[in-house]
Amino acid sequence: MSELEPQNKMILFEQKQVRAEWDEETQKWWFSTVDVVAILTEQDDGLTARKYWNKLKQRLKEEGNESVTNCHQLKLEAADGKKYLTDVADAEQILRLIQSIPSKKAEPFKLWLARVGRERIDETTDPELSIDRAIKKGRRCGLP
Repeated sequence: MSELEPQNKMILFEQKQVRAEWDEETQKWWFSTVDVVAILTEQDDGLTARKYWNKLKQRLKEEGNESVTNCHQLKLEAADGKKYLTDVADAEQILRLIQSIPSKKAEPFKLWLARVGRERIDETTDPELSIDRAIKKGRRCGLP
């Protein structure tokens, strides 16, 4: 389901892009909450997904949800090619977010998130996996 490239800032879930940033210091992936919300709510329009996220964030804050209170922002590239401050969450926060949105995509998203994390952990413990993956990707792109 995913093509994990640490140098890339996009990760695919069922052909939908999720903007992401790997933080070497914390050893965590940070995912765009708006992108996750768009997938879970099956919204093709980024503005609608952003409005949904803002309303959900407000409701969760009122409920005392700490994962929303501790939400970070990173500059991520938007569709127009410019970078904007974007709400991001780590895997644990995304899993909590998934619980707050009724969606038939919830379970596949949880499995995808686990796979993304597992791939990165595997590559950290065995750097050869990262090299092998890069070679395979290069060959798929037509490199010798």
